[in-house]
Amino acid sequence: MRRRKASGVQVADEVCRIFYDMKVRKCSTPEEIKKRKKAVIFCLSPDKKCIIVEEGKEILVGDVGVTVTDPFKHFVQMLPEKDCRYALYDASFETKESKKEELMFFLWAPEQAPLKSKMIYASSKDAIKKKFQGIKHECQANGPEDLNRACIAEKLGGSLVVAFEGSPV
Repeated sequence: MRRRKASGVQVADEVCRIFYDMKVRKCSTPEEIKKRKKAVIFCLSPDKKCIIVEEGKEILVGDVGVTVTDPFKHFVQMLPEKDCRYALYDASFETKESKKEELMFFLWAPEQAPLKSKMIYASSKDAIKKKFQGIKHECQANGPEDLNRACIAEKLGGSLVVAFEGSPV
């Protein structure tokens, strides 16, 4: 079942399931943890009526250190140069006091994206955000320069953040 929102765009149930699985982190066995999503990208369906999971655009926790050395850099490279996307990223970072993991929601709207695409993604953002209850960190990026470690650290906690994804900020 799908629900319509203000822009008329629906959010696929699979999108909600993925968010729930990333948020809850109920995984216990090492095998389950490896299958957990580190990052996932969402797009509009071809008819522009539904927000869906973009096929093949995810990073699993088990890929990190195996096929993916720098998960955030890999995530940024998965974003299309000339179109908009939504994304969830499970950020690992350290403050002077502790290590943390928190979900970040991204609206990717690059300068080269068509105006119509920017408009529909912007107007549909509330539909997907309403499904993502409890997300503390949101980032709108209009180009790769908005997705550097320093910008992300700023969003996660500013000067308190000393490392992001295992690298000093």
